[in-house]
Amino acid sequence: MTGTLAERDGLTRQLTELGLRTGETVLVHAGLGGTGIRAAGLRDALLRAVGEEGTLVVPAFTAGNSDTSSAHLRRVAGMTPTQAAAFRATMPAFDPATTPSTGMGRLAECVRTAPGAVRSAHPQTSFAALGRRAAELLSRHPLTCHLGEESPLGALYRAGARVLMINVGFSVCTAFHLAEYRIGAPLRRYACVVRGAHGPTWTEYLDVELDDRDFEAIGAAFSWNAERRTQLGGTTATLFSITDAVDHAVTWMSEKRR
Repeated sequence: MTGTLAERDGLTRQLTELGLRTGETVLVHAGLGGTGIRAAGLRDALLRAVGEEGTLVVPAFTAGNSDTSSAHLRRVAGMTPTQAAAFRATMPAFDPATTPSTGMGRLAECVRTAPGAVRSAHPQTSFAALGRRAAELLSRHPLTCHLGEESPLGALYRAGARVLMINVGFSVCTAFHLAEYRIGAPLRRYACVVRGAHGPTWTEYLDVELDDRDFEAIGAAFSWNAERRTQLGGTTATLFSITDAVDHAVTWMSEKRR
C-alpha cells in the first residue's frame, strides 16, 4: 500500500465512524482537489474499512473516444469541418486496460491502476473495482446499456451497495442515472471508437439519453433517512443506500420530468 500509515489509519477510523462496514460494497465519488487527502491514502483506507470481504467501486468513464460526447463537442467547437475530421481520425480507441478515465478524479484513477483492479468493458461508462466481488459486479456491461439494469450500476443496486460522496455534490451522483432507465427516458444515438480486429473501429448504438442537469434538485428533495455525514480529512463525506437513492429518483423523475 502506498498511502502513509498515519494517513491511512486516520481515514480508516473516520470512515468506520461514518458507518462504512466490513464486507460491504461501496461506490465512491470523490473530488480531492484542495482537501489535502492523497488518493492512495484514501483508496487504502477504504479497502481497510470494507475489509477482505468488501468491494470498492469507482466510475471510470471516458469521453475522449467519442464524437457524440459533450466533451468532444466542446473540444471541436470553432474548428473547421476539415480540422474536426482530422482530429476525429486521431482519437484513440478505448482499451479497458490502458485508457484513462476522464474527469473522474484522482481516486478513480488510483483504483483503476491498482494491482488486481477489474474494469468493466463499456467504452464510455466503465467502472473499476477492487475487492472480493469486483469481477462479479463488473462482469456484464453491454454496449447498449451505459448505466441501466444490465450495467454494473444495476448490479450494485441488486447487491444493496452504498454510495459514498466525498467533497462532491449530487450533480455527480451516478446512481440517479439508473432511474432514467426505469422511467423509460428517451433514446439517443451514441458513437465511439473501439478496438477492432484490424485496428480502431467506430461503432454506433442507441441508448438512454443521460441527463444530469436536475441531479442536484433530486438530491435536495430526498429526506435521506439513512444518510450519514462526517468530516473526512477536513472535508465532508456523505454515505447512503443506493437503493434509497435510485427509488427516490424514480419517484422524483416520474413526477417532474414528464
